[in-house]
Amino acid sequence: MQVQSMQFKARAGQKLADQRLQANLKKLSTKFVTARAAAIEEIDFDATREALKERRNRGLESLDVWLAMFEREATRRGATVLFAESTQDAARLIAEIARKHEVKKVIKSKSMVTEELQLNKVLADMGVQSVETDLGEYILQINDNEPPSHIIAPVVHKDKDEVADLFARVHQKPRLTEIPAMTREAREMLRPQFLSADMGVTGGNFLIAETGSVAVVTNEGNEGMCTIMPRVHVAVTGIEKVLPTLEDLATAMRLLPRSATGQGTSNYFSLLTGTRAEGEVDGPDHMYFVLVDGGRTGLIGGAFQEMLRCIRCGACMNHCPVYQKIGGHAYGWVYPGPMGSVLTPSYVGLEKTLDLPQAATLCGECNRVCPVGIPISDLLRKLRERQVDRGLRPWQERAALAAWAFAARRPRLYSAITGLGTWVLNRMGRDRGSISKLPFAGGWTNTREMPAPSGKTFRAMYRERRAPR
Repeated sequence: MQVQSMQFKARAGQKLADQRLQANLKKLSTKFVTARAAAIEEIDFDATREALKERRNRGLESLDVWLAMFEREATRRGATVLFAESTQDAARLIAEIARKHEVKKVIKSKSMVTEELQLNKVLADMGVQSVETDLGEYILQINDNEPPSHIIAPVVHKDKDEVADLFARVHQKPRLTEIPAMTREAREMLRPQFLSADMGVTGGNFLIAETGSVAVVTNEGNEGMCTIMPRVHVAVTGIEKVLPTLEDLATAMRLLPRSATGQGTSNYFSLLTGTRAEGEVDGPDHMYFVLVDGGRTGLIGGAFQEMLRCIRCGACMNHCPVYQKIGGHAYGWVYPGPMGSVLTPSYVGLEKTLDLPQAATLCGECNRVCPVGIPISDLLRKLRERQVDRGLRPWQERAALAAWAFAARRPRLYSAITGLGTWVLNRMGRDRGSISKLPFAGGWTNTREMPAPSGKTFRAMYRERRAPR
């Protein structure tokens, strides 16, 4: 997926003006937010979060050790483990696997890492058909390969009528309007793809070092079809997903589905280990793990290492007031929302993502709901500081801050300027009690009115109250 984060402001403006999108995004608060709140009441959330945070930290602090153990155990059970330094390397490795096994058709379960790789395009360029089998991803694929807007609900930005129109046009069948009927239609279209595929590609929610296994968590049965029916299975995930033990996995699974969809457990949970053994009736003849770095090791030992704890639940974006209004496409790359505003600059470069660290109110909701205790708002502040240190902010912004700093160091000058400004703003809004158009801040007053100040600064009122009477 091409990085388009430099267009964040323009895209955000378009999304705010899209009334249909605004209605669709209300599902975030009415479904995911309320469901999560109910689900975490079933457990001691704070204690479980602290336990998972410690377990994730243990894995990251000795990442090389656990990856080596994972490789050894997975290889012992018949799988092949391949490491890719870049996303391009990972895509090349998967293409080589497809070429080696003379693959003509690939079926895919949902994987955000393969979005980093632009895997569908890579496969198409070599003449291999790639079919998304997650219902949401399938909808996006037949809609001109539209990118997902959410990491767990890729079509949250669309409503039922949009999907009904799309199915009728692409499937060339009568338009259906009931969701169960539309789901059956999608199943009918996908079943022949499952039966004729040569290779299945999945993501991996976690890697288990002690067993060489991959854990895949879904709410649809497509993942099982992708892993047991084709003769080749390729699991693609980031190197940071490794957990030392199955006990660590058990702790993670107490929080992942609750934080993601508000479920005590997901509909489907698979722990896949090795190739089909003698006497087994299903499973792949060949199993590969492609473990992607793609900028992840650059975070280890630095100010942003905590971001590697992320388990991709999506809770931060579900609760983010910015994401709730603009959706995921405005962010311009694979990972939207607060977690994406940290990950994208970290993976692709701060200079290519200038507005993402600013795409947050720093309200702290992401910190509150994160199941692994990542202080996302603090990391966003650090990114903003780095932008300033590297001179990456617009010159107008830098000039304004420099002027403010100059005045703030001179109390008398600052007092005079703020006094004059308060008086002017009071005069501008005295008739209505608010200001509908603010000079040099039209972007703010385009969507809201500013209450008119009283005409006196805080310091002036404080002096008046302290004065003897």
